[in-house]
Amino acid sequence: MRAVVFNSGHDIRVEHVSAPVIDLPDDIIVRVTAAALGGVDLHIYRGQISGLKERDVLGREFMGIVEEAGPAVSAVKVGDRVAVPSVIACGKCFFCRRKLYSACEISNFDRSTLMNEKVIRSGAAFFGYGHFHGGLPGGQAELVRVPRANSGPLALPEQVSDDQAIFLSDALPTAYQAAINAAIRPGDTLVIFGAGPIGQLCAACARAMDVGRIYMVDRHDYLLRFASDNYDVIPINFCSSATERFVVEHTGYRGADCVIDAVGFEAGGSPLETALAAVKLEGGSSKVLRHAIATVRRGGHISVAGTYQGLLHGFPFGEIFEKNITLRAGRTNVQEHLPTLLDWILEKKIRPEIIVSHHLDLEEAPRAYNMANGHLDERRKIVLVPGLNERSGKGAPASEQ
Repeated sequence: MRAVVFNSGHDIRVEHVSAPVIDLPDDIIVRVTAAALGGVDLHIYRGQISGLKERDVLGREFMGIVEEAGPAVSAVKVGDRVAVPSVIACGKCFFCRRKLYSACEISNFDRSTLMNEKVIRSGAAFFGYGHFHGGLPGGQAELVRVPRANSGPLALPEQVSDDQAIFLSDALPTAYQAAINAAIRPGDTLVIFGAGPIGQLCAACARAMDVGRIYMVDRHDYLLRFASDNYDVIPINFCSSATERFVVEHTGYRGADCVIDAVGFEAGGSPLETALAAVKLEGGSSKVLRHAIATVRRGGHISVAGTYQGLLHGFPFGEIFEKNITLRAGRTNVQEHLPTLLDWILEKKIRPEIIVSHHLDLEEAPRAYNMANGHLDERRKIVLVPGLNERSGKGAPASEQ
């Protein structure tokens, strides 16, 4: 079968790999009908995620049709269209019983990336996220083996389109959890750093939760325009505005009630941060976190949806203490949020599909990654569809003919 594989930083390829087979009684095999590029895929593409090996299959956001099911599978059946959570969780362990699915202590026996873990068990496995997180092949492929199928894959009603369903695997639950962690109340003022798909979905969720004003901060004007047109945000270009001063001046010199960091460690930092990250002595930049701390009011809430890893230089914890700030962060407990978000889609309370900007054939994955990495052609969310060119009569890309 064909799949998107990691070769090295900035070098991903579409190659033939072995088709998956049922390994455990609660496995299913899913024939992929749509797979999306997410922020984590770009971290991998840029060589910033540890634990990747050559020819690892990428992709943590995907959905499709159940083609085979092991004898112990009862939650879904062959022929079901399913959204597949990026998180693999057993549904029965200490953490899963508490709905902390991303902390599942059964699905991942790799050592994880905790720096001071000692004897603490690893968190959950993820699709297409390397060998610190389970080493499982991802969903940018024609077929995927999905373990623990009784605790995860969500059977979809016919009226939910692939473009809607693909967001249920990771991006929409991540945004929803970020909005919950921000403790948004009706009428609140919210600042969102980052206008990529997660930031856009955070704005959509916040609107569904009756937020008041939303300020959105990014350096790409086309993304800010999209958010302004669709979610009535007040756009702030990070490159041309003093963000903290602008927000504070427009909130009675108090600051925002809540702030969401939808950027993470890849924000452009200081020369020192850049140098430390380059030699792996630091996990990236804390620039956005510093801005979030400066922007939020006393007693406010900061929610971190962007990925962070390792050590951070110049993190002003004293300001968190001084301002009585609540900060919540962490990986998404996808399974917990799926019922609510499916209802929101069916009720048209939220329309994630409008964020999709491009559909490309799976064979065009290298082009898709290049587009996403360079913000080319005003991309927002790119969806890879196996066999799209064949069905549309376009034929294979020139490099494949």
